[in-house]
Amino acid sequence: MEYDERLALFRQTRLNPFDRGEEEDGPQGGKTPPQHEARPELFSGTRTHSSDRTMDLGLAEDHFSRPVGSFVASDIEQLKLAIEECKKLILELPEHSERQKDTVVKLIHLRLKLQELKDPEEDEPNLRILLEHRFSKEKSKSVKQTCDKCSTIIWGLIQTWYTCTGCYYRCHSKCMNLITKPCVRSKVSHQSEYELSICPEIGLDRQDYRCAECRTPISLRGVPSEARQCDYTGQYYCSTCHWNDTAIVPARVIHNWEFEPRKVCRSSMRYLALMLSRPVLRLKEINPLLFNFVEELVEIRKLRQDILLMKPYFITCKEAMEARLLLQLQDRQHFVENDDMYSLQDLIDISSGRLSCSLTEIHTTFAKHIKLDCERCQAKGFVCELCKEGDILFPFDSHTSVCHDCSAVFHRDCYYDNSTTCPRCARMTERKQDDVSDVKEA
Repeated sequence: MEYDERLALFRQTRLNPFDRGEEEDGPQGGKTPPQHEARPELFSGTRTHSSDRTMDLGLAEDHFSRPVGSFVASDIEQLKLAIEECKKLILELPEHSERQKDTVVKLIHLRLKLQELKDPEEDEPNLRILLEHRFSKEKSKSVKQTCDKCSTIIWGLIQTWYTCTGCYYRCHSKCMNLITKPCVRSKVSHQSEYELSICPEIGLDRQDYRCAECRTPISLRGVPSEARQCDYTGQYYCSTCHWNDTAIVPARVIHNWEFEPRKVCRSSMRYLALMLSRPVLRLKEINPLLFNFVEELVEIRKLRQDILLMKPYFITCKEAMEARLLLQLQDRQHFVENDDMYSLQDLIDISSGRLSCSLTEIHTTFAKHIKLDCERCQAKGFVCELCKEGDILFPFDSHTSVCHDCSAVFHRDCYYDNSTTCPRCARMTERKQDDVSDVKEA
């Protein structure tokens, strides 16, 4: 840490609750001790009076060895007095002087040691389970985070903090017992569906002028707390539960093809993030008219239909299985299962054009294997029985048509111009009739 940064940190924390009394737990009430031992040579006692006097920082005693067993309150009191004297000395010494730099370093280590004495690391488990949250203790000390419960900064250097491995809820160790909201991932697991009405507002009066999540009194005038509306749920929340985060709202995408991020509450933001890649949107049932206005959707639907027609070739082809061609769609597994389910991420990528490019490239690779690279797959092609001319046909070719009854493939022009029935269906019907006649004769 550079000197200017250390000095700035000291000035920001001069009036921090960390130094206001024994009842406070720290800058934000955390409980993580420092990870490195202080160097004894930095903490030898010095004496000064203002710039000339001698000041005893109380550092002659061994405050910096790790406490064994219990410790007495006087140790903490001595460290607090040393911190106060150190802060006064920093303000009295000339700026950017070597003595001021050394004193800032000493102050930081004194704070770390005080926190270590108050909150021993052994008291904090690595994993805690609460309201279906699975909280894992974080190791990072330098990343700046904000507590989702109290909305204050998490000082990782001197505070213990946890992250839920399911919904990524972050909070201080001291705030964990105050959490009332269950893990959002459990909702995703049991109820994987979106709110499909655009901002379904019920009114602040129906909420009894209270936050929809924590029930804190709120009002549109900001007294006692500002009411903030979530565009996804339509409900109002307090500033602690709604940080003006923005997210793309599924209802606006499906009904208006609108991808502008809207302000949502914290719980909605986490829910939408977890649901982003889940294929739960059946567009042809929710809003079938969308295909009439969005050409990209029609293109993607055709590519997906072709891929489903290619799938039987791959699952019966040894070379395709060894090359693992279908794994090119492992991030969108639903593309090889159906052609009508979409995730919100699919729609976002369709709007940006990314999905069209990647899916076209995969479609080309699949078609090349079947029609050019693999003799086994080529042998499964069709010859048009109506004109008996032309190359080998495949059901995913753009100029072909497929019989819905027997899956035979024909040239599109031949299939629609011919007024007779499908030759293959006619043969199959005739064969069944012959089998029935043979049974009767027997």
